[in-house]
Amino acid sequence: MATTAFSTKDRILGAAEELFAQHGFAGTSLRQVTSRADVNIAAVNYHFGSKENLVNEVFRRRMDEMSAQRVARLEAAMADGACDLEAVLAAFVEPALAMAQDRHGGGAFIRVIARAYAEKNDSLRKFLSDQYGHVPRAFARAIARCLPDLPKDQLYWRLDFLSGALTYAMADFGMIKRPSGMTESTHRERAARELIRFAVAGFTS
Repeated sequence: MATTAFSTKDRILGAAEELFAQHGFAGTSLRQVTSRADVNIAAVNYHFGSKENLVNEVFRRRMDEMSAQRVARLEAAMADGACDLEAVLAAFVEPALAMAQDRHGGGAFIRVIARAYAEKNDSLRKFLSDQYGHVPRAFARAIARCLPDLPKDQLYWRLDFLSGALTYAMADFGMIKRPSGMTESTHRERAARELIRFAVAGFTS
């Protein structure tokens, strides 16, 4: 019974993620979600209670794990008082690029993130800030330790620029395409390496 409940919830989340990626949050109805997931509206209400909570859970499903990985990597980079800026930035970049390459909907979720930037959805932004705002703040503190002379406003500007560049790289719609014969993991590693190098130069300029 638990397996059935889990699979139903997961089907709903997967369908919602795909539809939000295609049509946005406002442009997707619960009826479309239930049709795509092959469930009735009662199942959505049982598992999520509302469309707003369904949107939040689509983000939670991906971002809980990615955020935990980022924080764990950051703590390792800063262990024993070390301050390796490249390792700090790798902790921010690499888990996100790995999530984007997840074959089980990672690409769709990146488009959902783009929708969150594009659509004015105050409740979603509050949810993301409340649930995950501690992550960029932790990275800002770590970068400040590595670069104590960098003014705080410049630090936050540069971290914001890095987040934008990372989202662009995650979406994989830039000029650099994966060469034929190169695996996705190798291409992702190259993208991460180049972005981290670029970010180190930006933060230390």
